[in-house]
Amino acid sequence: MPNPHPPLRPLLEARQITDHPERVSRVNPQDDRSAILTFLNEYKESPHTLRNYARECERLLLWANDRGQTLRELGREDFDRYLTFLADPSPPERWCGPKCRRDAPEWRPFVGPLSPAAVSTALASIGSLMDYLVATGYLPANPLALMRMKHKKMRSGRPASLSIERFIDPQMWEAVLQALETLPKDTIKAQAHYERMRFTLSLLYLLGPRASELEQGVMGDFREQRGRWWWYVLGKGGKYARVAVPDDMVAALARYRRYLGLAAAPLPDDRTPLLLALNRSAMTARRMNQLLKHIFEAAAVLLEPHSTLKADKLRRASAHWGRHTAITARVDAGMDPRYVQIDARHSDPRTTALYTHAEDDKRHEDAQKVRMVIKPQNP
Repeated sequence: MPNPHPPLRPLLEARQITDHPERVSRVNPQDDRSAILTFLNEYKESPHTLRNYARECERLLLWANDRGQTLRELGREDFDRYLTFLADPSPPERWCGPKCRRDAPEWRPFVGPLSPAAVSTALASIGSLMDYLVATGYLPANPLALMRMKHKKMRSGRPASLSIERFIDPQMWEAVLQALETLPKDTIKAQAHYERMRFTLSLLYLLGPRASELEQGVMGDFREQRGRWWWYVLGKGGKYARVAVPDDMVAALARYRRYLGLAAAPLPDDRTPLLLALNRSAMTARRMNQLLKHIFEAAAVLLEPHSTLKADKLRRASAHWGRHTAITARVDAGMDPRYVQIDARHSDPRTTALYTHAEDDKRHEDAQKVRMVIKPQNP
């Protein structure tokens, strides 16, 4: 008897957009996939955004195809069902699976149910898609418009003082550095991996970059001016910025370059990638994150006897936690909040303020003055 539900296979490849832009130069009014690829083509200069949008668009397209619907046929009620589905993709054996290569038979579009925050992110991504397709004339209207307004109101009801918690505290970071030093160095390949990861951790902690910025960055982005070093970076929204480089980062850069057989200080035309594979070719941010996960796991093992909670938290960490960690470290070190905001490239100072934990720490410490003493009863 034929299977009524054929296996789910990937529908979109973000690399095709940048490698073959001519394939998506026009919207085919009869083809949802071509319409989506045209939308994604607008983000080919922003790899991180492109990957996120491609993931959410692919999930929506797979879900619609599975129901026998096109994007034109999806109404408000359908999107209500879709958001419910994102919070609980079912049946799970069809939609959820472990992280693996996209060409692997066990590939699935989800690892598991999405958190409320992830559902909101997905809604924003597909809302951008629908807005674009309305603007091009592919869709007559965007059924998500009112739904997005509802979600904005729900988000605006959250406390404004929520702080950033996805960072690695000093005890956890010390464990990460200890795990780094346990890496083998007895072969040329092992030494190359150690030096690469040492440099990568320095970049994350001392500069607070986004993973996509490291993926696109080259060593010539580090430049000296009047005896001071700056990192020139093309960041979010295609905006260039200049980040102050601490002396420890200058030393880490010089060490890594000497290991690679390069001059300690790069010239502005140096196109050597910041993220290097062992064969000296450019490495992807995804691969960097995989390598970091191994170190975070080793660090979690070291932390386990002292704090199971911190060990578990470290196992959830990713490359982006490095950015939060770097900004938090600058705030905790007493840097002027104005300079932290500039180097973090936050357009709103309230975003930078989310990294300030000193007041919360004092309040929590004061709360410990309240004790509940239970006196033992006389036998």
